[in-house]
Amino acid sequence: MKQLLINLLPPATVAAIWAFWAFAPAAWVDAPWMIIVVGLATIAFVQLLELVFERHEGWRINRRELATDIFYVAFGYGVIGFLSDMLVNGPLTDLKQAWGIGTPWLAASPFLVQVLAVMLLFEFGQYWMHRAMHNWTPLWLTHAPHHHITQLNAMKGFVGNPVELFLISLGVIALLDVNLNALFASITSAGAIATFAHANVRADPPIWYGFLFTTIRNHSLHHTALSYEDTRCNYGNSVILWDRVFGTYREGESAIVGQDDRKRLSIREQWLFPLRPWLEKRSSAEVR
Repeated sequence: MKQLLINLLPPATVAAIWAFWAFAPAAWVDAPWMIIVVGLATIAFVQLLELVFERHEGWRINRRELATDIFYVAFGYGVIGFLSDMLVNGPLTDLKQAWGIGTPWLAASPFLVQVLAVMLLFEFGQYWMHRAMHNWTPLWLTHAPHHHITQLNAMKGFVGNPVELFLISLGVIALLDVNLNALFASITSAGAIATFAHANVRADPPIWYGFLFTTIRNHSLHHTALSYEDTRCNYGNSVILWDRVFGTYREGESAIVGQDDRKRLSIREQWLFPLRPWLEKRSSAEVR
């Protein structure tokens, strides 16, 4: 019974987030800081769950990992969020108004229809971007640092090279007509799903949840250090449905995660990683 209740934690968290935004007062929805509060509270909640319901001892959080993860969360909400709004969402909103693009049928739809529509559309783009990162070397060099992490924890989804973090944030949801509370519900619930999918929490959600949404089992296999082929599957960050649709879903999980020799990269190494071929070539030339 205890494990059954633990398994229900991810869907219960998503349901709580949806309920919060569905019934939140308009003043809260309009407050620009509320979406950040909900997002950070969810991350903190899942991080605390790791201390109580640990999945793998080898993934146990330590001070160095925690400090790095906190840095990346701050970087994601601050720098990446700012760049996404300034360079993508803002221009798309202007384009939407200039071209008269509209989806009034979506804004008139029930709350959960709007939430799921936004999640599915955004994750559709993320799926193909993520898949491209595993199949084209220039993109892989930006994504590889994320696969060099040697343990999974609640905030690990934020860890990576800045170029990859920006690219994976891109989407066209700014072109949609959708109620603000539904938009925020989709963003924060997708974040909660991705947080659980990276977390060291021994929760295995019900089959109906795992059919649509990504779980730690799906995503740990994607991060496995035991088989290169097994990393080329389960690309969904929060929605695993697109993997099922496009044939890249694979069942299984892995407790051993990492890349190459499983060397943990420093933040500096993660940020310089795309330049690695050039740096190694220059180093070899200097040795000669």
